[in-house]
Amino acid sequence: MSNKPISYDPGWKEQYRSSIATAEEAAAKIRPGQRIFIGTGCAEPLQLVSALTKRAVDLPDTEIVHLLTFGEAPYAHKEMAQYFRINSFFIAENVRDIIQEGLGDYTPIHLSDIPRLFNSGQLPLDVALIQVTPPDARGMCSFGVSVDIVKSAAENASLVIAQVNPKMPRTHGDTHIHVHEIDVLVPTEAPILEVPTVEVNDQTRQIAEYVSSLIEDGSTVEVGIGRIPQALLGFLQDKKELGIHTEMISDGIVDLVKCGAVTGSRKTLDRGKIVTSFCLGTKKLYDFIDDNPLFAFHPTEYVNNPYIISQQHKMVAINVALEIDLTGQVCADSIGSKFFSGVGGQVDFNRGAAKSRDGKAIIALPSTAKNGAISRIVTRLSPGAGVVTTRAGVNYVVTEYGVAYLHGKSIQERAMALICIAHPQFRAQLLREAIEAKYLSTSMADMEGKILVGPKELRTTYLLNDGTQLNFRPIHPTDEPRMRDLFYKLSEATIYYRFMSHQKRVSRQQIQDFVYIDHRNDVTIVGTVPEAHGEDIMAVGSYYLDPKTNVAEVAFVVGDNWQNKGIGTFLLKQLMRIARRNGIRGFTAEVLTENKPMQAVINKSNCKIKSKFTGNVYSYVLDFQ
Repeated sequence: MSNKPISYDPGWKEQYRSSIATAEEAAAKIRPGQRIFIGTGCAEPLQLVSALTKRAVDLPDTEIVHLLTFGEAPYAHKEMAQYFRINSFFIAENVRDIIQEGLGDYTPIHLSDIPRLFNSGQLPLDVALIQVTPPDARGMCSFGVSVDIVKSAAENASLVIAQVNPKMPRTHGDTHIHVHEIDVLVPTEAPILEVPTVEVNDQTRQIAEYVSSLIEDGSTVEVGIGRIPQALLGFLQDKKELGIHTEMISDGIVDLVKCGAVTGSRKTLDRGKIVTSFCLGTKKLYDFIDDNPLFAFHPTEYVNNPYIISQQHKMVAINVALEIDLTGQVCADSIGSKFFSGVGGQVDFNRGAAKSRDGKAIIALPSTAKNGAISRIVTRLSPGAGVVTTRAGVNYVVTEYGVAYLHGKSIQERAMALICIAHPQFRAQLLREAIEAKYLSTSMADMEGKILVGPKELRTTYLLNDGTQLNFRPIHPTDEPRMRDLFYKLSEATIYYRFMSHQKRVSRQQIQDFVYIDHRNDVTIVGTVPEAHGEDIMAVGSYYLDPKTNVAEVAFVVGDNWQNKGIGTFLLKQLMRIARRNGIRGFTAEVLTENKPMQAVINKSNCKIKSKFTGNVYSYVLDFQ
């Protein structure tokens, strides 16, 4: 900021001398029994907080209200509980102990609803302790790095005391308060609180990579608080024309802007602007947002309004959870009955993104906790756990083992999808418990130990001549209904060519033989196309290894509407690549004499081919060597 021209009136102290006081003088204006709001996050006015705490013995029965703060919270020490009652809308680490001990309080509420508490008088504020920039020539101060609920608190408090700091970045948007609306000005010059970038481990990195695969070019993204959402930013640099509408930004946004991934050019609202309500970061971020018109800071009642969020086309909301049950209920604010964080903006953004055109609401979490000792995906939530997002409000759930799409799915489909992305050591237990809970049919008991997910390295894409992109991936246990749909879409001729019989129906056992495989001896790849409900399968290719010969039998089928587009040739090449990587020597195939397209695919395989004709069937041997 030192290289930029001064953005405030250098003579402000003289002009507003009558309102200036020291922190101690300002704190002396606070009376016992009042309700005091403390500014949010990195804008916490530390000097005022210190002066307030020093007066503790003179302020019995005083209530302190805040969203979350990252600085010192001396008022939250155990010995202060006799003077100060803590009431937090979100539980940060600095107040967690006193709240969990029952000496402080937590108010669960959607972030978008908090300003209404102040405006309506339901939670009247006597004092607001905030931090702002010095006033400019028009007398306007900026709330800087935290507008969120601070603006509403300042507008509704009877006494507003502001720490005025020239090191506070002046931010653009709805971020201003006139100096005459502040009762006491406390000049200070100290660095703004910083929150270092979180370290990313392999587990977090894998989750972030899966989440990034769900974000299309041109999407508008919300990134919530937590390691996973912040790690995601590092995986978005190859995206194009992203927009940002989020309650919080961090240092990672700087690199996304500089590399050109974030432009906001395709946003439906606030086009070209990065919209946020507060930031948690370092001086790198503060210097970047200072007087930068690219950023528009707005109060929570705008940023977190589900209706506003839903207006953005391709809105993607990414939030985290502590635990999720097999029906899709999300616990995000407590560990059992112990309150841990808060409701925050999760529901605001989930609801908004879910209503957005082509939007996605994503919940991300590691598959385990306590160093792998317990599963975060559970049959039933822990006793006392609170549901932040209901089972009807969940779209996508992501762990380091993959993505589960739950929206519009039955309980059985949800349970299977979530078991598949649980840690492998807990899948068998979850399957047994799901059967006991009647979430799954007892016939699924035979699948214990068979719920395996293919490696992500087997994913690839294929571009048709008309520009359509097809996705190819290992088959997944949740593909059972999609495989059934594919079969009943096939023509009689296609079914005859693939199964060498005129069967009219496909048994569940046949489908399960495709779906529940080990991804080494048996491999099945499906080609998919995206649909509004998730994806449809349009092609399937499989091989089945004979360990005695190290040769596998190969077969595949392509939906009638997708034939003669080179998909069969692509499938065979993909299966050959996987088989070679697994050390398999070659393929065998049985092909009806009438099935000329399959014969052509095999003959173009660039393998050493032997064939034998018996009856109406060609028997092929494809030697990879």
